[in-house]
Amino acid sequence: MSESASPFDIICAARVRRSGGGGCYTAVSISRSLIVMQLKLAAGMVTPLIVATALFMENMDATVISTSLPEIARDLLVDPIGLKLALTSYLVSLAVFIPISGWMADRFGSRRIFRAAIAVFVAGSVLCALSNTLGGFVLARFVQGIGGAMMVPVGRLVILRTTVKADLVRALSYLTVPALLGPVIGPPLGGFISTYLHWRWIFLINIPIGVLGWVLARRHIEDLKDEHVPPLDWLGFALSGVGLSLLMLGLASEGKHLVSAQWSVVLAATGVGLLWLYLLHYRRTAHPLLDLSLLRLSTFHAGVVGGFVFRVGIGATPFLLPLMLQLGLGLNPFVSGLLTCSTAVGAIFMKTLVMRILRRYGFRRVLMANSVLAGLSIAAYALFYEAPSYVWMLLVFVLGGCLRSLQFTSLNAISFAEVEPAGMSHATSLSGVAQQLAAGLGVTVGAFVVQGVSLLQGHARLTVVDFAWAFAIMGALTMLSSLMFASLDPRAGEEMASR
Repeated sequence: MSESASPFDIICAARVRRSGGGGCYTAVSISRSLIVMQLKLAAGMVTPLIVATALFMENMDATVISTSLPEIARDLLVDPIGLKLALTSYLVSLAVFIPISGWMADRFGSRRIFRAAIAVFVAGSVLCALSNTLGGFVLARFVQGIGGAMMVPVGRLVILRTTVKADLVRALSYLTVPALLGPVIGPPLGGFISTYLHWRWIFLINIPIGVLGWVLARRHIEDLKDEHVPPLDWLGFALSGVGLSLLMLGLASEGKHLVSAQWSVVLAATGVGLLWLYLLHYRRTAHPLLDLSLLRLSTFHAGVVGGFVFRVGIGATPFLLPLMLQLGLGLNPFVSGLLTCSTAVGAIFMKTLVMRILRRYGFRRVLMANSVLAGLSIAAYALFYEAPSYVWMLLVFVLGGCLRSLQFTSLNAISFAEVEPAGMSHATSLSGVAQQLAAGLGVTVGAFVVQGVSLLQGHARLTVVDFAWAFAIMGALTMLSSLMFASLDPRAGEEMASR
């Protein structure tokens, strides 16, 4: 037998000598086919796993930092409320660069952009770990956001274009796991690191994960390009990107952090002016960066505009809740993280019930009623000022996670009920920008409310009562979003809900 004989040939030859028959090769060929099919299936799942790892790194990083805010503020010698700039800068960076991620991948190649995005995200993580001032930390978070804005959308695009339809559901399911596990693992991990190690390790752990993803992407991510890429709306990108950044920086600084009150007003006013110029530009260009005409669709308008109001109320929670638990109730970061991660557990549980609820009640009734219930769950945090038991807190967190998961899933679905396939790319970009801006504005509004309440009550330092009033107000704002869904047709989204 030749030296190049495979193990199958050797085994078969032995069986032929024993049996004197030739049926072995038929069985072996079947075994070969099965193994080849399994290998191809495994190879096809490598790309989704690489993208899922990048998504996990991004989601975990976003949840880890929230639990560690008091420790970071103490080390940087700044007011904990001032760290809202670090959260908003990251979210604004996502909002600015997500719309051009698909164009960048089509123009320069998906593999090149994906690997560059990982490198930028890791570089931003290193800068965060090395930051010693609030300004440096905010800038580092903005750099991280640039990488995050390119990393996940481009990775998802690669999966959609390289996976056969029969395996697409399985491939995309890999992306939902990090989105669900990140909020579960992030808070306790961030609390553990901040309590027993040092908060800078939160960002340093991204280095080995990023390096592994960067190397694997070189071997397994296809470098897809489009031969006919439409021109990018560079002027629209500049006007909207700079306008949004300046507006959010002016609102988030409030004249108390990084810049003076006068400069806060100037920055916010300049941002509004640039966004107004974008509206003028949008009406005159053939290929606008953000297609606002989609807001004429009733379902898209309800999902994006109504969802924006809802997300502003919800967006304050990841920022205010860890501060309340640690600064107000005196819990250490680890215990705080263990408690708040239960919200993600409730969200995971609700994923199994969403379709049944929508099929039974329809989108309009679910969105209206659930926005009120979700707002009440936020207002319930105000009851924590009397230091309740951990059991009561866990129940509130789990219930809140269930309600928010139901609302987010319903909003994401109804937004695309009337969007044609040709407009799906623009709809996804506009929806993504609105979501990130709402989350960033929620942090800003929440910080403004808790500071205002503290000032009115004459407190020199933030107390648990200040946070309690802030959560009551943000819960009321969340409930107001219910009015935005009243105009929906009762039959809206029936096909998506399988009614």
